[in-house]
Parts: sequence; C-alpha cells; structure tokens
Amino acid sequence: MGGSERTREIKRRRHRKKKLGLLKSRIAKASSSEKTVIVAKLRELTPGAETIIAAHSLEQR
Repeated sequence: MGGSERTREIKRRRHRKKKLGLLKSRIAKASSSEKTVIVAKLRELTPGAETIIAAHSLEQR
C-alpha cells in the first residue's frame, strides 16, 4: 500500500531542495552556455524558478 499524500509531498519537496542546492552550486563555475542549461532545468524543476533566476542574475540580457 502506498504512503499518504502528505508523505509523498514532503519527499518531493526534500528532493527538490536537494536538487536546487546542486544546481545553485554549479552556477558559480558555469560558462554562459552551461548557465542557459541550468536555467532551463530550474524552470522545469520548480514554480519559483523566476525568483531564483533573478536572485542569481541569470536572466537573458
């Protein structure tokens, strides 16, 4: 039998937080083409991606 919806939601949230941490650490040493790929991954990963992109100055100029 599957877990409760709340348990699955918490698991998704924790996984998303871990993934965001990994992507944020890669931003610092990424080239411009790699940053484009990271921005695309952020947009797919989380609905709050635009605020993260703006905070790290990754928006297209």
